[in-house]
Amino acid sequence: MLVTGGAGFIGAAVVSALSGVGHDIVVLDSLRPDVHRGAAPSVDARLLVGDVRDRALLADLLSEVDAVVHLAAKVGLGVDIADMDDYVSSNDLGTAVLLRACAATGVARFVQASSMVVYGEGRYTCPNHGVVPPAPRTEESLRDKRFEPPCPVCAAPLTPGLVTEDARLDPRNTYAATKVAQEHLTASWARETGGTAVSLRLHNVYGPGMPRDTPYAGVAARFLSSLDRGDPPQVFEDGRQRRDFVHVADVARAFVAALAHDRAGHHAYNVGSGTVTTIGEMATALANARNGPLPMVTGEFRLGDVRHITASSALARDRLAWSATVPLVEGVQGLVAG
Repeated sequence: MLVTGGAGFIGAAVVSALSGVGHDIVVLDSLRPDVHRGAAPSVDARLLVGDVRDRALLADLLSEVDAVVHLAAKVGLGVDIADMDDYVSSNDLGTAVLLRACAATGVARFVQASSMVVYGEGRYTCPNHGVVPPAPRTEESLRDKRFEPPCPVCAAPLTPGLVTEDARLDPRNTYAATKVAQEHLTASWARETGGTAVSLRLHNVYGPGMPRDTPYAGVAARFLSSLDRGDPPQVFEDGRQRRDFVHVADVARAFVAALAHDRAGHHAYNVGSGTVTTIGEMATALANARNGPLPMVTGEFRLGDVRHITASSALARDRLAWSATVPLVEGVQGLVAG
């Protein structure tokens, strides 16, 4: 089995979980410096340093494997619009080259790491119009601290809920757009080859080994880096943004389950804890666990961020026999202790 991006934060946990159930694994990772800083990573498999856009390399590698787990990607919201072409090349061109090589070598099983960002905003209900998709938030409204998106029809306040896999895909930033494209490419490959493909829409993944001190790190990692410096975590907006934080160990088990999926075609599943946690609550939990300064709510914002996105993972439970098992309190304590 080939695992791309297997030396990264999530990838290393996935490789360990797959090895633990008897899979023979080759890891392909570019070890790009904006992700891998400091010591060389340790993975529980043979590691090859290379790029998924390298067709000759893939032709050799894929002749030896029967399945691919694809995690290699440029992640996070990014720095600014100057990141756009690198995101598209790394994520979408890389996926297309990999899928082409799978088709050429007869690999018929493909699991792709997608993201909750494909939805844009989560599920919202208007008291007058039912379930509605809110429009993207404007810079003007965010500067005025009007963080909650209103009903696009009547401007009434909306009630956020859990998003399901049948929700429309509505990417709100470059990274999100590339993840949607990855899913579409994967679905096209499955239709045209008769292969089995699964896209796992990962929610906010946290745990030991999170990338730190990089513009592409997740929010929990940024909070922890602040606490390591003795600084209060900087919480954007008002801290009430709703998220679903899922532990990396649970995510790794989801990949093991997805590889056992036996339905032909392309299928997408949310991978979340099922527990709603606000950004402010996560910052406070980390601060308390580290005995550090309490978070500072700054009111700052990023235009590409969404307000609320939380998951229903019922479909993964029903079809993959998977559900999260690590409670947030336990996960945070383990993260801080590590």
